[in-house]
Amino acid sequence: MQTNSGAAEPDGPAVLVTADDKDPAVAIVTLNRPAKRNALTVEVKEALLEALERVAADGAVRAVLLTGTGKSFCVGQDLGEHVESLRGNAATSFDTVEKHYNPIVRAIATMPKPVVCALNGGAVGAGLGFALACDLRVAADTATFATAFSAIGLTADSGLSASLVHSLGAARATELLLLGESFDAQQALASGLVRTVVPAEEVLGAGLELARRLAAGPTLAYAEIKKAVAIGAVSSLDTVLANEGEGQARLGVTRDHREAVEAFLEKRKPAFEGR
Repeated sequence: MQTNSGAAEPDGPAVLVTADDKDPAVAIVTLNRPAKRNALTVEVKEALLEALERVAADGAVRAVLLTGTGKSFCVGQDLGEHVESLRGNAATSFDTVEKHYNPIVRAIATMPKPVVCALNGGAVGAGLGFALACDLRVAADTATFATAFSAIGLTADSGLSASLVHSLGAARATELLLLGESFDAQQALASGLVRTVVPAEEVLGAGLELARRLAAGPTLAYAEIKKAVAIGAVSSLDTVLANEGEGQARLGVTRDHREAVEAFLEKRKPAFEGR
């Protein structure tokens, strides 16, 4: 797998989709606009959404790594393009939220396979929202984070008003959204937003190591776990219990579940196939 999406930037296609050299079951989706810190134009957003939908539908892909090129992961909306849109027709400038941002976050969060984010650098605004939509995150020690919306007179998008609350609690989420103060990788680690912090030159490798581990695991169970956590975050106890029971029943008849039980009894490592 090696495909390119979006119009050509000075550094090449806006989004790259490649297969991991060591495990082709891991798809790597890379934002590739380093000269602009991977800021999001319409072309980049459309290319990213297309790439995410493609790897989600690819049965050979068992885990996905989302990352960026250069010193930033993604600094959010390209404000140069945005101001041109405002000058043209402010009433339609925010159609991109429903057309691009919301589908991108849904594609990441609801993908029936695990998504790891390797934060090679800063994540701001929608970039932070995309990172928090992923299931697990590793960060470069140089990475910094900020919501940034209030600084330009806006509220959050890309699910941040929910993902920050679920990750940090309402008080801290409100503080970050109101004040827009940045925080660094070690603070993100301490608050549980990222799994680990590594030197910048090691972040891709750390992300791939985690994605490979997930790709070798029970991917059907991972899909049910993602669904269960999403439902559990917003639902009543009865709804949560019912969904868990239904998920257990679905997984209980899979080959992976039987294989894991047999492997446990035989004292060997299970071989998961995603069926």
